Amino acid sequence: MIIPHHQLDPETLQNLLEEYATRDGTDYGEREVSLADKVANLRRQLHNKSVVIWFEPGEESINLILAEDIPADGAP
Repeated sequence: MIIPHHQLDPETLQNLLEEYATRDGTDYGEREVSLADKVANLRRQLHNKSVVIWFEPGEESINLILAEDIPADGAP
């Protein structure tokens, strides 16, 4: 299920973006990128709708996924 980012409390959204940006496996290559820059990049992607916030009710988990990865039936 897609969660519209603009419906989240600003502090909740900030915490979600920071948590996602610091997860293992979110490597940005050889150059160092600050947390603020990572969060700003994620925020831009949410605003231009290339990334969405996805809630998986069965697992009670939340994630950011590419909008193009959501199939027509709404399940990634």
